[in-house]
Amino acid sequence: MHLIWDWNGTLLDDLALVVAATNASLAGVGGPRVTAEEHRRDYRRPIAAYYEYVLGRPLVDGEFAILDGAFHDAYRAGLATADLTADALEAIAAWPGTQSLLSMFFHDELVATVTVRGLDRHLSRVDGLRATVGGGPKAPHLRAHLGALGLTGTDCVLIGDSVDDAEAADEVGAGCVLYTGGFTAETLLRDTGRPVARTLIEAVTLAAAAAPVA
Repeated sequence: MHLIWDWNGTLLDDLALVVAATNASLAGVGGPRVTAEEHRRDYRRPIAAYYEYVLGRPLVDGEFAILDGAFHDAYRAGLATADLTADALEAIAAWPGTQSLLSMFFHDELVATVTVRGLDRHLSRVDGLRATVGGGPKAPHLRAHLGALGLTGTDCVLIGDSVDDAEAADEVGAGCVLYTGGFTAETLLRDTGRPVARTLIEAVTLAAAAAPVA
């Protein structure tokens, strides 16, 4: 069985950085400041819908690209301060099968970040966003990732930290375990009906049990 890891909020413990970058982007359009708990309660994809919820109004043409650019400028500036989740390496080592990584962070930057942290040697493939502006759902990217690996959804299980991860897994028929230490409140994760873990080690144990039967 193949395991697909999410990156931001899962293997990478970057919630504080994401909240700071979100506040930097919101400040540019006169938006409110959000706390980590508010972010975990309200975060959703497409990310444009999250901004509209926080701002209390629709985005105007081109505004999402401005917000997204400001977010990533602030995120890149602080990326060196973000550490791997405490048990990330132990969890990766605990999985007995093959593993890969799928993230909605920009591909070239993702590969460089994963490589400098020494994770690339554990992963059969690393895929990020191959576009200049993202923010959409993960499902089509998961399909492409599986295609590149020569796998189907029933060959794999996904570990992520968002409702969108569960929805992507549903669309391809994959198993899924949701980790509570990332971007989404635990209650929202449990509402998906997927197994929920409070550590990555627990997530790997649950992933073995959650793997779909072909």
